[in-house]
Amino acid sequence: MVVIVDTISNPPRPRHPEKVNRPDSVSPAKPDWIRVRAPNTRGYADTRNIVRANGLHTVCEEAGCPNIGECWDKKHATFMIMGDTCTRACAFCNVKTGMPSALDAAEPQNVAEAVAKLGLAHVVITSVDRDDLADGGAEHFAETIRAIRSACPSTTIEILTPDFLRKDGALEVVARAKPDVFNHNLETVPGRYLTVRPGARYFHSIRLLQRVKEIDPTIFTKSGIMVGLGEERHEVLQVMDDLRSADVDFLTIGQYLQPTRKHHAVMRYVPPDEFASYEKVAYTKGFLMVSASPLTRSSHHAGEDFARLKAARAATAR
Repeated sequence: MVVIVDTISNPPRPRHPEKVNRPDSVSPAKPDWIRVRAPNTRGYADTRNIVRANGLHTVCEEAGCPNIGECWDKKHATFMIMGDTCTRACAFCNVKTGMPSALDAAEPQNVAEAVAKLGLAHVVITSVDRDDLADGGAEHFAETIRAIRSACPSTTIEILTPDFLRKDGALEVVARAKPDVFNHNLETVPGRYLTVRPGARYFHSIRLLQRVKEIDPTIFTKSGIMVGLGEERHEVLQVMDDLRSADVDFLTIGQYLQPTRKHHAVMRYVPPDEFASYEKVAYTKGFLMVSASPLTRSSHHAGEDFARLKAARAATAR
């Protein structure tokens, strides 16, 4: 379990100040199917060194992703731009909360250089929420996309964005930079938003994804949710329908894992056969690509999944 106090800063400060005084939420013990191996390979160390050398942050580390060992061993990292501190305080998330620093003007180029050093054929770029910025960081996203295109013309780019809530025109700036995949996660069913994702609005997120397709129908759209937060099966199926109404191509469903006792508790560990059932139903609803398993995360196997996504679109166009 991740420690809630950041001991790197001097003096130590709470990583999640808004959660410090909350009572502990105890989750049930993890089942065998949720176990992963500790990261200790040479490939993992090489990736970590490149990330450090370029002064970058990754969501792999900041969010405590269970797949970090597997992905970094293959030199696959999801870069998190605009700092490591988020302006929101979602009940599920382990990224630090607080007032972020100013944007680093050199970051887009530093990300592009790291992509080149890692030799990535496909890269995923995400960010913290930056409600403090007039455009929510949209132009910074666009600059990062352009820098990668310039340095690595053959690399395909997937972005995982915040919702740009109340940031008029921000989405258009990002979409017109033409990422190959535009991902925005719903995270949970609408009935859980007040407790899980209180700073967001479910139907705004649906509309965001729909708007991407209106701006550029060639961009693949993607979204994901976590299960185990107290949702019901019929609510998950309704989310699928809502996403298809927005013409979303790719759906991911993974198990929520509690970062600390101050975060939302795991209400239930969903067994693998239920994930398989969700995947089967999602395909019948028309998604081009579905990934549903306990350890599924938005950017896990993103490169391989992008190749399958393109093939699926090509097949439907015949």
